[in-house]
Amino acid sequence: MPRIPKGAVPSPNIWHNPKIYELENRAVDPDGVIDTAIRAVRPWESATVLDIGCGTGYHLPVYASSAAQVIGVEPHPDLAALASRRCSQLRNVAVHVATAQALPVPDASVDVAVARWAYFFGPGCEPGLKELSRAVRRGGAAFMVDLDGSRGSFGAWFRATVPTYSARTVEDFWSRQGWQRAELDPRMVFTRRADLEAVLRIEFTPGVSARAIREIPGLEVPYPTILRWRLF
Repeated sequence: MPRIPKGAVPSPNIWHNPKIYELENRAVDPDGVIDTAIRAVRPWESATVLDIGCGTGYHLPVYASSAAQVIGVEPHPDLAALASRRCSQLRNVAVHVATAQALPVPDASVDVAVARWAYFFGPGCEPGLKELSRAVRRGGAAFMVDLDGSRGSFGAWFRATVPTYSARTVEDFWSRQGWQRAELDPRMVFTRRADLEAVLRIEFTPGVSARAIREIPGLEVPYPTILRWRLF
């Protein structure tokens, strides 16, 4: 088992199934709804971008194509190694094994920070948010891309898998922190039914994933999302 930095919260999907999670990354948001919404708030062209919980680095090349510098932070060493390998030919990308509450960047050095599907639960994230306040420079922005557990079939499957989840508690937390929000409606679109079913199985408990597989007849899954952001 690789040495995980203290304070890291294990991811139940990508940490154990990175190959299947890669299929999910490829399927999510082919229309670019999420990135378009982020860039409307704070573009990352010529910026220093921080990807928190970058996993295998799927999004790092996208940022690197127009950003000045891209920093990936991932607490799982094996995933961070895959991210480094993915970006080995990109001179403006660096990947570090670290946690959100101990970001390996200087004070006021980041223009755009993004965490995708890493802050579902709100309470408990305070140390990471404090680090963002240290790391993001004035004029920058931080973004959280979260599943919207209150809407649609995907939200219902999520609530059935995590019965302790409270959308109201999460919303109250982010409201108190002063973050803004927008509801987005991206899709997951697969080319093979087997891939769709594999992704649902790593996202939900066996009983819930079986239900989800029955309820989705084709290759497309609506994926209700909340984009949260704070300007600095």
